[in-house]
Amino acid sequence: MPDPGPPTLNERPSPWDRAALKLINDPRDLSFVHLMVACIVTALLGLSLYPLSLTVLQGDWFWAAAGAYLLIWALWTLDRFILMLHCTSHRILFRRQYGWLNHVIPLVLGPFFGETPQTYFCHHMGMHHPENNLHDDLSSTMRFQRDRFGHWLRYFFRFFFLIIFELSLYFVRRGQAKMAYKAVGGELVFWTVVTLLAVFVDWRATLVVFAFPVLMVRVLMMAGNWAQHAFVDAAHPEDPYRNSITCIDSRYNRRCFNDGYHIYHHVKARCHWSDYPGEFQDNKAVYGEHDAIVFRGLDFFLVWALLMVGAYRTLAKAMVELPGAPARSIEERIEFMRTRLRPIPG
Repeated sequence: MPDPGPPTLNERPSPWDRAALKLINDPRDLSFVHLMVACIVTALLGLSLYPLSLTVLQGDWFWAAAGAYLLIWALWTLDRFILMLHCTSHRILFRRQYGWLNHVIPLVLGPFFGETPQTYFCHHMGMHHPENNLHDDLSSTMRFQRDRFGHWLRYFFRFFFLIIFELSLYFVRRGQAKMAYKAVGGELVFWTVVTLLAVFVDWRATLVVFAFPVLMVRVLMMAGNWAQHAFVDAAHPEDPYRNSITCIDSRYNRRCFNDGYHIYHHVKARCHWSDYPGEFQDNKAVYGEHDAIVFRGLDFFLVWALLMVGAYRTLAKAMVELPGAPARSIEERIEFMRTRLRPIPG
């Protein structure tokens, strides 16, 4: 099924949608307002575990309710929230006169979805995009053998335990102390509140609602970023067409605002999410000239999993033949991919 293009607005929007359209910069982002409501409902369900754990839910009943909450959280809103946060970090959702509403997604809802306040914006916008997966990028994949699970584990544990320190030093060295304060402050405030909730209210609810999501989301983000930048041309590591991949025609794109179009996202980071499929169709020849890697029917997490188990043939069969790129057999595709998975020394 094709990925979604620009959304069609209802000729007779509901009163709720008419009100929302007056608040946002781009009417194509109306779905974000709808999603914010769903995420608020999810957050309230999480918060309800606190009074229930202290009154009604005891022992196994609590863990049954916690499991039900996490299923709702994971299957209903998690993936879409993360990509809404991504899109609204690049393109401001609410108009300037309603600017305070722009803090709701990262500061109010973010902690319920594994995102400590400010750190995503600082890492993604302040560091990752300017560095473009090159060696100064703290989440660069280049130094690793990118089809080895052991290498990914090293990559993940470094991020999980050291990123807040490395990120703050990165900003200080570049004279961006304000960004360093934001990143460190957001992390410290989050974990301070989590500790207080665990000690003085209920540790079980705190574990489920705030602590576990951080672990899960950081695993997913590092698996996703690994796959997005797994195939790097050592001769042209700065070229987004050769250091990123694109995934088309996937359920993930239909749920998550065309996030699979990662190549062009690094070419033009402010491109609206609904324009990516059209851009790709119009410029396939450009992708072919750069010998870009594009997969059909896969998403980043599937690409990561297939790399970890060495399923190169499955990856090769999913590769899109691009105009202007060399025609390759399945075996030649596998060898081509392997050349882009090798470590690139700094």
